[in-house]
Amino acid sequence: VNSISFAIHQGECYGLVGPNGAGKTSTMKMISCMSPVTEGTLWIQGYDVKRDQRAIKTMLGVVSQADSLDSGLSIIQNLLAHGRYFNIPRKDAHRRALEALELFQLVDKVHLSPDDLSGGMRRRLLIGRALLNEPSILILDEPTTGLDPQARHMVWDKLLHLKSQGITILL
Repeated sequence: VNSISFAIHQGECYGLVGPNGAGKTSTMKMISCMSPVTEGTLWIQGYDVKRDQRAIKTMLGVVSQADSLDSGLSIIQNLLAHGRYFNIPRKDAHRRALEALELFQLVDKVHLSPDDLSGGMRRRLLIGRALLNEPSILILDEPTTGLDPQARHMVWDKLLHLKSQGITILL
């Protein structure tokens, strides 16, 4: 990511494109405070990634390429556990979890294990989980890879809906 420079405005959808090994995922990891910035500066809504990681993480929803759902927990338990990372009160976390499941048409799967879901449903669940802390910025690393056309279309529709609500999306 040598000499990279860009700005994303609130409510925009911004895509990083390039060949494998170009540094797209590395850049996203730095933005989401998962990898250190070794040179230069990186600012997220006025916060310096080198100094203000805690503040930045509260405003981000991150969906990595890897599926990090816990198969030992039900879907609702996965969401509630994620809410604890952000100190969201249990009642609020439960309400937000149900809202996310409704948005991604997974309410009827609430008590299932993530292992009982198709790949497309798992991906939608991961995006829904990333929304629990009500982020202003949603970072998605290849959100539709491996999805069938119908699931891919649904994910893109939901992302457009989130953008229309003012959420900044980095793909």
